[in-house]
Amino acid sequence: MIRQICLSVFPLLAAVAPAAEPVAPPVPILQQLNASFSSVFSKASPSVVVIEAKGQPESAVPDGLELFFRGPNGVPYRIKPEKNGPTPEVSPNIGSGFIISADGRILTNNHVIADSVEISVKLKDGRRYAAEVIGADERSDLAVLKINAPDLPVAELGDSDAVKVGEFAFAIGTPLELPYTFTFGVVSAKGRTLGLGGHYDEYLQTDTSINPGNSGGPLCDIQGRVIGINTLISGSNRGVGFAIPINAAKDVASQIVSKGYVSRPWLGVSIASLEDLKQWHGLFQGASRGVVVRGVEPGAPAQMSDLVPGDVITKVDGKTVEVASDLQREILTKKIGQSVVLDVVRQGKSLRIAVKTGEQPDKFMRASVRRPASPSTAPRTNPPVAPSTPGLTVKSATPENLAALQIHRKESGGVVVTEVEPYSSSAAAGLEVGDVITEAGGRPVFDPQDLEAALGLADQDQGVLLLLDRRGRKTFAILKP
Repeated sequence: MIRQICLSVFPLLAAVAPAAEPVAPPVPILQQLNASFSSVFSKASPSVVVIEAKGQPESAVPDGLELFFRGPNGVPYRIKPEKNGPTPEVSPNIGSGFIISADGRILTNNHVIADSVEISVKLKDGRRYAAEVIGADERSDLAVLKINAPDLPVAELGDSDAVKVGEFAFAIGTPLELPYTFTFGVVSAKGRTLGLGGHYDEYLQTDTSINPGNSGGPLCDIQGRVIGINTLISGSNRGVGFAIPINAAKDVASQIVSKGYVSRPWLGVSIASLEDLKQWHGLFQGASRGVVVRGVEPGAPAQMSDLVPGDVITKVDGKTVEVASDLQREILTKKIGQSVVLDVVRQGKSLRIAVKTGEQPDKFMRASVRRPASPSTAPRTNPPVAPSTPGLTVKSATPENLAALQIHRKESGGVVVTEVEPYSSSAAAGLEVGDVITEAGGRPVFDPQDLEAALGLADQDQGVLLLLDRRGRKTFAILKP
């Protein structure tokens, strides 16, 4: 009976139950988007490589090396290291890169291969090759590798200047040792400056998911063209990543291949944003924004011009500069040997100064600075003069007085600092024994009396700007009596 009732009810339920809705056909625009994303990977991934860079074990000692020690009695002795067991293995640094020439040149980040002794490159088809470093540039964090393989797939390079914020961005790399991972997002910002300790940086920012191991890999546009090199992340997978624009990388890579190093235009000045010197704004009258010249390197292009420490640069070839990175960026766009016009404010007056750029030394080498003779033992042809500011003793910068302090200087005039009292206002200003003060408060200084007069006229609250020659380097100090 129950079975009959159930059988009679089921047809009724079937009749009452709504019919299943038919599956909607795919929206054409989504199909196109899906195909576009897939084509980016298909086009770009063959040129992407996995880089394994193995470093030197800390405990490994090269054959033939003897370690020298000094015993408790001061007598040196040496030990020939013995090889006890196998050399400890070092986990390789895993990163990414992409092929930029059919004969095997590969572009990646310098930090992927830095300090490595063995580098191998694995292609998408599984082939593996040993790689050599053609050249690397620490400042831009770029390196060019070379493998010996013919007819390789080459990445198509795009135009990072033409990229717009909000456009799709795709990353291909080896995050967390997972090769050929493909992620997408958008370009979040352009020209992002991070202030990384002397590096000139203007990155593309993206929310595309990138992680450790993506470094050196490409950031692509919707056409599969490389627009950036994934370089930095904020934490892991937080949606804040940074890529070197490909236009900047092209120039660096070209110079590495052709010259083995990267040459950059250079003025030879140390600088600071006026904004960072808020408490001294009164000393830089006539300038509310700009970049202060803190020092001029000896032999630098700026030393051949009329630029002096304390000048506030407000424009470069008509383009406004407000912070130090603005000035650096504008100079880097110039060619070596090109003349640039700087709009400068000096002691309330507006000036225009022409400076010809030079080639920046790869590593600026200074002459060794010898320790000056003690003032107590130096011959005193003229008695020292202590200006009205406590803690500072100076003498006329005569050849005899300079020679006593082992200072070689071609220019004449000024006063040389012979003593700086610790914890005094002079010490707080950063004055050093051997500094030659050439100007104080906008007034030339030829002898100690000139300096004393200038300090006497100084605003005790505002302080006085001193121009210095510090063993060939032009700089300044702000002395607040």
